[in-house]
Amino acid sequence: MKISDIYSMDIYGDNGQYLGEVRDAIVDLEGGVVSRLLMQEWKSSDKTEVRKILQQKSVLFKNVKNIGDVVLVSGTGGSAKNESAASPEVTDLSR
Repeated sequence: MKISDIYSMDIYGDNGQYLGEVRDAIVDLEGGVVSRLLMQEWKSSDKTEVRKILQQKSVLFKNVKNIGDVVLVSGTGGSAKNESAASPEVTDLSR
C-alpha cells in the first residue's frame, strides 16, 4: 500500500470515536517508515502551530491497528490529543 492510498481516509479510535481524516503524514526518510498521520495539512513552520498539530491533530502510526475502508487506531484514550500529548516524540518533531 502506498501512503497516498490512505489520504482522505477517515480515522477512528478503537472505541469507535471519529478522530478526523488523513490529510498529511510524517515520514522518517532515514528509517523508511511513516511516523505519524496528520488530520490537518502541515503548512506552517511556526513552532506553536506545529506543536498544536502534533498534539491535537495527529496519531502515531505505530498505533494504527488496521487500514481498510477506514484507519483504525488504538491507544487514543478517546481522542488524538490524549494519545499524542503523552508521546515524547512530540517535542522531537517540533524543533
